[in-house]
Amino acid sequence: MKIGFLGLGKMGAAMAHRLIAAGHELSVWNRTEGRTEPLLREGAIAAATPAEAELGADAVITMLFDDYAHEEVLFGPNGLMDALTPATLHIACSTISVPLSERLTREHAERGIPFIAAPVFGRPSVAEAGKLWIAVAGLSDQVERARPILEPLSRGISVVGSEPKQAHALKLGGNFLISAMIHSLGESFVYAASQGIDPEVFLETVNSALFQSPFYASYAKVMLHPPEAPGATIELGAKDLRLLREAAARSGVRLSLADNLAEIFEEAKRAGLAHEDWAVGQYKMAQKRGNL
Repeated sequence: MKIGFLGLGKMGAAMAHRLIAAGHELSVWNRTEGRTEPLLREGAIAAATPAEAELGADAVITMLFDDYAHEEVLFGPNGLMDALTPATLHIACSTISVPLSERLTREHAERGIPFIAAPVFGRPSVAEAGKLWIAVAGLSDQVERARPILEPLSRGISVVGSEPKQAHALKLGGNFLISAMIHSLGESFVYAASQGIDPEVFLETVNSALFQSPFYASYAKVMLHPPEAPGATIELGAKDLRLLREAAARSGVRLSLADNLAEIFEEAKRAGLAHEDWAVGQYKMAQKRGNL
């Protein structure tokens, strides 16, 4: 298939590499031109604008940082929305707010353009391995149309509803659980160390006895052995948590744990940890707060 790909950050670039390896023809665009170079060497075509990435495409994938980036890239000069045609499926893989997802659904429907949400779970290393888990929502025929594109990126696809906003809301809920898990792990490690227990022994024992979760083991490894380059950052985690709390408030729901985590994220940013790895930064905050 011919695919336009907008947004080549750590996640987007890894996903684009997988699509090229699967035999798809890619037209790529990113606000920072240097990020396109490795993909061009693999045969991708550089688009000068978001609109140009759509030309002749069977589908366009957006993998952008936040709502503001979507406003600029989709609705700004030479934006994607004015270029899309009913022949092109738009697949929104970014983590965005529920209101923006609702707006995108309306805008696409008014123009007769097929649209699905397909936010992804996984760090950049997981994307490189083609083992993301993808939450998909949209009309069933459009979801099936997207499968051949999404399958090379993933180890599994969950269809969570017919309204795109359901997938974006689910992604925010999943990221909230990640933040809660990371912080509980961090505090548990602080507790274990205070009792003379090696945190790695604590994790291996408790994970074997209670969870049997590779996810706990994976994030614990990042926390205890920080990578040279961060995956998702504290800044990104804080953004997603804010969007979750806003979505909950719109529905008349208050999440006390989310409120507490928001305070921790703000404290982390004040401490200069905004660009730290999400898991590493939260662990540092658990250690900082744990020193009575």
